[in-house]
Amino acid sequence: MQLESLKMFCDVVETGSFSRAAQLNHVTQSAVSQQIRALENRYEQKLLSRSARQVTPTPAGERLFRGCKEILARFAEVEQEIREQSTEVQGTTTVSTIYSVGLHELRNVQKQLLKTHPKVNMRLNYRRNDQVYDDVILGAAEIGIVAYPQPRAGVDIHPFRDDKLAVVCAPNHSFATKSKVSLTALSGVPFIAFDREAPTRKALDRLVREKNLDLNPVMEIDNVETIKRAVEMGIGVAILPMATVSAEVAQGTLVSKPFAEGAVSRPIGLLIRKGKYLDRASAAVLEAFKLAEAAGDES
Repeated sequence: MQLESLKMFCDVVETGSFSRAAQLNHVTQSAVSQQIRALENRYEQKLLSRSARQVTPTPAGERLFRGCKEILARFAEVEQEIREQSTEVQGTTTVSTIYSVGLHELRNVQKQLLKTHPKVNMRLNYRRNDQVYDDVILGAAEIGIVAYPQPRAGVDIHPFRDDKLAVVCAPNHSFATKSKVSLTALSGVPFIAFDREAPTRKALDRLVREKNLDLNPVMEIDNVETIKRAVEMGIGVAILPMATVSAEVAQGTLVSKPFAEGAVSRPIGLLIRKGKYLDRASAAVLEAFKLAEAAGDES
């Protein structure tokens, strides 16, 4: 029994038509019929039910179809792996990422990827944290990037890095002259917070409860760029990843201050669908993340 026969059988089931299956396999309809007849003779039972409108699988045919699809999918992966071994790594990998990481922290990853695999393109989708999980699970992205990664069925988590958080304010704010800012100093100060559903906001809310603080959110925003603009306007202060405000701090439009109580950070994780085979392009992107983070640790 040849794989071509199994593929023709699956095509007939999926299209419900012998003629359409023949077109997909570039053979005559008679050739498809012969292959199906050979399979039915092999198993000594009817696999397809033919009607005037459509061809449908019998119970035995349905079981064979499910098994054949698994075999054909695995064989296609093996063929792809073998072909890739003899060619230069190239292709496009989709990465779904939250805004605060994708916009500010992937430059070194892209530089590393360009250095090691110049023909591999990393395409970024900017998404909310929960949408990143969905993209990875549903196959819309090969890799996901989230803050405060949480175990979820169908997903493997790879630690990436920890983002240091800081108090961010406008240059004319009273905090701007301090070397450090304590968490207690935030009580009663107009505060610009992340949206309530953002993992960073939830983590900060837990910290506030633990310290018995009284924060006064005057705005709740789901986009780090909008939060920065509001802080620049003097509407309030915020707690943001330091990497997201490095450009504004250098330009003098924002000031960031570490916490007096010590470092506060948020973990960033990479998501891969559980059991997913990563093609060489996606593996190269994943490797670039690891190399970029290792280089950052050494600097």
